[in-house]
Amino acid sequence: MRLFKSIVCSLAVALLGLGTAAAQDSTMSFFITSEGPGDGANLGGLEGADAHCTSLAEAAGVAGKTWRAYLSTNAADGGTAVNARDRIGAGPWYNANGVMVAESVDDLHSDNNQLSKENSISESGGVINGRGDSPNMHDIITGTNSDGTAADATCGNWMSSAGDGSAMVGHHDREGGGPDPTSWNASHPSRGCGQADLQGTGGNGLFYCFATD
Repeated sequence: MRLFKSIVCSLAVALLGLGTAAAQDSTMSFFITSEGPGDGANLGGLEGADAHCTSLAEAAGVAGKTWRAYLSTNAADGGTAVNARDRIGAGPWYNANGVMVAESVDDLHSDNNQLSKENSISESGGVINGRGDSPNMHDIITGTNSDGTAADATCGNWMSSAGDGSAMVGHHDREGGGPDPTSWNASHPSRGCGQADLQGTGGNGLFYCFATD
């Protein structure tokens, strides 16, 4: 009887552990793209950007998740206004090292988030060059205001690599210049939408990816 009770107790503990693991999936659900598609801010729109997130995540061994690029679009750039904060699910989100960078959408857009050069890493866990590194790549394209809503600068809603456009960018290392140098999502507009333009500003056409599930 004691042996039977012991077995039942062990099974209950094991099942509880499985339930907890299922309830809180700490596998990677957030990263910065290690590379962009290569045509500046022309990402093929939101659909193309989402596909790029998915491709990089699956190449890194994380499958079965729905990925969304943290990008906004606006009506002024010829499309429908979409807020980045409304695209990315409810959280929480973890980086490739298992660090929770934000618990919820509100947490992500508050001073409580854990976004930094050390935590805002690529899909393979690599640290993205920041201010002081060569080349500097801390400008992460978002097209988004600090509260997660659509900004005016979205490079034709991510369909343009022209030199006369602009994309709102954030600083993943929370350092640098611009109106809000410590903002991860809304530091300043880029000087153009082409790859060379983004690199000249201090970026490389990289963007944030979040899993919605």
